Amino acid sequence: MSRIPVAILGATGMVGQRFVQLLQDHPWFELVELAASDRSAGKRYENAAPWRLAGANPLAGSRVVAATPEAVRAPLVFSALDKAVAAEVEPAFVRAGRIVVSNASAFRMDEAVPLIIPEINPHHIEWVRDARRQGAGFILTNPNCTCIPMTMALAPLNRHFGVEAVTVASYQAISGAGYPGESAWDILGNVHPHPGDEEQKVAEEPRKILGAAMPGAAQLAAFPISARCVRVPVVDGHLVAVSVRLRENPTVDQVKEVLSSFRGPITLPSLPERPIVLTAARDRPTPRTDADTGAGMTVTVGRIEACEVLTIKFFALAHNVIRGAAGAAIANAELIVERGLLG
Repeated sequence: MSRIPVAILGATGMVGQRFVQLLQDHPWFELVELAASDRSAGKRYENAAPWRLAGANPLAGSRVVAATPEAVRAPLVFSALDKAVAAEVEPAFVRAGRIVVSNASAFRMDEAVPLIIPEINPHHIEWVRDARRQGAGFILTNPNCTCIPMTMALAPLNRHFGVEAVTVASYQAISGAGYPGESAWDILGNVHPHPGDEEQKVAEEPRKILGAAMPGAAQLAAFPISARCVRVPVVDGHLVAVSVRLRENPTVDQVKEVLSSFRGPITLPSLPERPIVLTAARDRPTPRTDADTGAGMTVTVGRIEACEVLTIKFFALAHNVIRGAAGAAIANAELIVERGLLG
């Protein structure tokens, strides 16, 4: 098939640059427009913001346009906007009949907006089919970057054994804060509790993803999640320490088998063949050794052990800007195409 033209809103930020990097030579999508704030519109991309990733800027000479439906012509747009800006800009694109695949948190918990991990709840995308039949636009979101490694592991455990309660502590890389992110004074030789609403997102979003699909909404999964989120001096890769109370009482080997055998129900270009890989090393997963597994789209799980307080405990890790942001959104856009919702 001919490649589908797409645009990026917020192309100058860290997540926006990851979108640019990941969309190069994509088999389904052709990146035709880079959009950003008024202060960047009209500039060459290389002048609008310094390139922060390894390698050369592949679109250095491209002109940045304003992040408005009038300036952006592509039928499908990726949003790497900040929450406050996304809350205003994304609905304008929907009103113009566009599809917005958003990494922003502004509409994740909106009852009419699907919050999707393709390997787990691709059926939730059916909420928007009626709107699309009428030619209307819609927003599709991916979860918070900390939620993804935890939710990927919880999904098969919930399906096989039933999740009753979860506690989680995160160790989050500074790239999750964008650029410049954290000051050197705050983060070097230091860790600190996350100052934003991260813990609320981690407590809410997995329950929507794992909840039952209802007409136009999700019934949240019933189990509670208690979260503590911490920023650490690591560039890329969010590590989460998870303890789970399960309805059944599986052995550690049974849990390992369920996690290692987990496969998603569909095949998409950006999804790894094995969404979860296990490590037997006692000092892993770590950001340095495991964040880039599966081109940054695989979740690595290790230290699966019996929990003295709940049922089972483990560590899970994912690349926060790829699997947790740009790569997750691109996979969701592939799901839109796979389900015939673009045209």
